[in-house]
Amino acid sequence: TGPLKDMNFAVQEGGGPRILYQFKLESPAVSFRMSGEKAGIIDIEPRIGILYINGSLDWETKQVHKLQVESLDENGNRVKGPYAVTIYVEDINDNPPEFNQTKYYGVVRQNSRPGKPFMYVHATDRDDPTTPHAQLSYNILHHFPNPYAEMLFQIDNATGAISPSRKGSYYLDPQKQDNFILVVSVKDMAGTTTNAFTSSVDVIITVKESLWKAPPIIHIKENSTQIHPVNISKVQSNEPGVIYDIFEKEKLPRLPFSISENGDIYVTQPLDREEKDTYSFFVVSKDNTGELVDKPLQIHVIVEDINDNPPVCQQDLTVIEVQENEMGGSNIGTVFATDMDKKDTLNSRLHFQIQSQEPEFPSSNLFYIQQDTGTLQLTGRSLNKRDSAKYFLKVLVTDLKFETICDVEVHVIDINDQIPIFKISDYGSVSVAEDIPIGSVILEIEATDGDEPATGSSLIIYQVKEGDPNNTFIIETDSETNRGFIRINKAPDFETIPVYNLVINATNPEPLVEGVHYNSSSLTMLKVFVTNVDEPPVFRKPFYRTEVSEDIPVNTLLMTVEAYDPEGDSVRLSKVFLKDMQRKYAQYLACGKILFLQKSYLLVEEIYSIEVVVSELNNAGQKSKVSLTLHLRDVNDNYPQIATDYPTFFCYPVSGGERTLIRATDADEQFFYSKFTFSLADEMNTRNNWEISKFNATHAYLSPKHGNFEEKVYDVPIILNDNGKPPLENKVNLKVSICKCSSENSCF
Repeated sequence: TGPLKDMNFAVQEGGGPRILYQFKLESPAVSFRMSGEKAGIIDIEPRIGILYINGSLDWETKQVHKLQVESLDENGNRVKGPYAVTIYVEDINDNPPEFNQTKYYGVVRQNSRPGKPFMYVHATDRDDPTTPHAQLSYNILHHFPNPYAEMLFQIDNATGAISPSRKGSYYLDPQKQDNFILVVSVKDMAGTTTNAFTSSVDVIITVKESLWKAPPIIHIKENSTQIHPVNISKVQSNEPGVIYDIFEKEKLPRLPFSISENGDIYVTQPLDREEKDTYSFFVVSKDNTGELVDKPLQIHVIVEDINDNPPVCQQDLTVIEVQENEMGGSNIGTVFATDMDKKDTLNSRLHFQIQSQEPEFPSSNLFYIQQDTGTLQLTGRSLNKRDSAKYFLKVLVTDLKFETICDVEVHVIDINDQIPIFKISDYGSVSVAEDIPIGSVILEIEATDGDEPATGSSLIIYQVKEGDPNNTFIIETDSETNRGFIRINKAPDFETIPVYNLVINATNPEPLVEGVHYNSSSLTMLKVFVTNVDEPPVFRKPFYRTEVSEDIPVNTLLMTVEAYDPEGDSVRLSKVFLKDMQRKYAQYLACGKILFLQKSYLLVEEIYSIEVVVSELNNAGQKSKVSLTLHLRDVNDNYPQIATDYPTFFCYPVSGGERTLIRATDADEQFFYSKFTFSLADEMNTRNNWEISKFNATHAYLSPKHGNFEEKVYDVPIILNDNGKPPLENKVNLKVSICKCSSENSCF
C-alpha cells in the first residue's frame, strides 16, 4: 500500500489473477480511476484503490502495459493524477523452439573440406531472446545410415551449420552411399538443462561426385601457331570463391602454364617436343587466408610430335672398308642417320636410297642399301681393288617431309692372298764368338710379299722356327724395307751348344685368306758356329749373404762359396779380403768355406762385406770376384748403466722437495731397452733417505726424502732393469753430492 504516485511493476507472464498494489485515498478524494493498456484483465478497485490482474499476462502478446491512475472527489473531479503505472511482463520458458522448415535438403560434394558448411538449419523460439529461454543449441541425434563408428557429418551447435566431419571428408563417396538422413534436434535454454524444450527435424543429404579432380592427361601439339595463351583444361573446387594457383614439380626456368581465377588452365607459349616432351605441375585452391581448400591436383601434359625435324647423318662422311674377297650379298656396313622427331612414329621413320655411285665401273649398281635399316650390301660380285680402290656413294635419307644426303666412302681392302718368299733359301753359315755382345747383328735376311705395301698383308715377320732352344737369337723387321736382322738375344755358350742349325720362317700379321697356305718358299736355313773363348771362372751365385746372431759360437761354419770354369779347367779360391775386419772375425778355409772366429760385440758395425776371388789354376789372370755380406743380429748382452752426462748433486742444506733427473742407457739396439725400470736397492738405509720415480722410458727422478743430510758424497745404489729378451738387471752405485752451491746453482 501507499500513496498515489508513478510506479513500475514486474510481473511474470502466466500465473493467473493477483493483486499488485493498494493506493490510499487522500481527502477530498473518494475514488480512483484507471485508463490505458488494461488488456481486459488489468484494473483498479475504485473505492479501496486495489490494483489487480484478473487473468494471466502473456509476454509473447505484450511485453509492457502502460496505465494512468488518478483520484476523484465526490463530484468526479480529479484530485490527483493522472500518475503513470507501468507493468513489465517477464518472460518464462513457455515456448518450444520451432524449425523454419518441416524438412531440409542439402547437397555435399565428395572430398569437401572438413568443417566447411554446405547447408544450414534454422529454428526460432518465441521466448525472450535476451534470456536463455530463447538460446538454442543444435545437435545431430541420428545418422542414417551410419557405416562407421564416427559420424560423417557435424553441426555447429550455435549456428546450425552442417559440414563434413574429418572422417566424412575422407570417406564420403557417391559410388558407395549417395543419400543420408540426419535427425537434427534443437533445444532452448542453450541445451544446458534437462527440462529444456526440444524439437527435431529430418535433413536429407545427397552426396555428389567431387568437382575437384585432375583432368585427363592433356595433349598439346608442339610448335602451335595459335595465339597464346590457349585454354587447355579447367579445374573447379567444391567450394565457391577460392583462389587458384599453380606450382611446378620440376624446377624450370619458366613454367609455360597459367591458371585463371575461375580455374581455366592455359598454355602460355608454343612448346617444342624435342626440347621437352612432358610437363608435370600441381594446381591448388586456397581460401582468402591462404590456407589450402583442396588437396593439390597433379596435371600431366604430353607434347605431341609433329614432323618438324629433317633426318641428320650421324657422320659427315661414313667410311666403310671392304675386302676384295667379300661375297655378293654380304653386309659391308651401315649408314646411320637420326631424326629428332618422336621415336617409333612415322615422323621419325627414315628411308634410305642410293642416289649415285662414283665411279660406275665395272657396274653402276655394285651396292644395295636396305631402305629401312641403312644396311649397305654388295650386289652380285666381289670388289677388285685393281678396278677401283675407292667408291663414293650419295645416299638419300628421307622422312615423310624432309630429305638429307649422306656421303659414303667405300675403301676396297687388299686381301692377304700372297705369302712371303725368301730370296735365298739357304744363307749358309756364320761364325760368332761366345763372348759376342748382346744385340749384335750377325746376318741380314730378306723376303718379298706381293700384297699391297704398308698393310698387314705385306708386312713380314721373321721368326726362328727350329734350332734355337734357348732363344739365343732374335730377328727384327724393318717395316719400311721388310728386311730382317738376326741379333744376339742371349750370350751363346760354346761348351753348351757349339753349332746352331736354324730354320727361319717368314709370315704376315694378317691371316691368309682361305685356301692359301705358307709353304717352303717362306722358309730359309742358316748354320751358326760358336767359337770357343777362354772365359774366367764363374761363381754359382751372383752374391752371397747370411745373417747370424752376434753370440754365435767361435768356429761356426757360416757359408760355402762355389765356383767353376766354363771350359772345365780347375779353379781355386785364392784370396779373401775382409774389409775393416783385419781377420778378427772371420776366416777363409779351403773349398770356399767361411768360419766365424771371434765375437764382435758390434764394436764397429753390424754389416760386414767380404770379397772372394776365384781364378783358373793354370791361368791366374782369368779370375772373378763375388761379394759376401755378413749381417750380425744384436742380442741383449749389455747391462743397463747410469749415463754420466753431468754430476748429480743437491745444494746444502737440503730443504726438501728437490729432485734431479737421471738417465739410463744400454749398448744394445733400441729394440732391447725401449723401457727401463728404476728402483732403489734395499741397503745402506737407501730407501729411508731417497726415493725414485719414473719420468719416461729412459729417465727417472731422484729426490731426497728429508733434509737431514750432511755436506758430503753419498752412494745411492740403484737397480736398473732393461726389460729386454732376456731381461738384464744391474745394480749401479750413483754418486750424489750434497754441497754448498754458488749463485749459479753449482757446487763449489
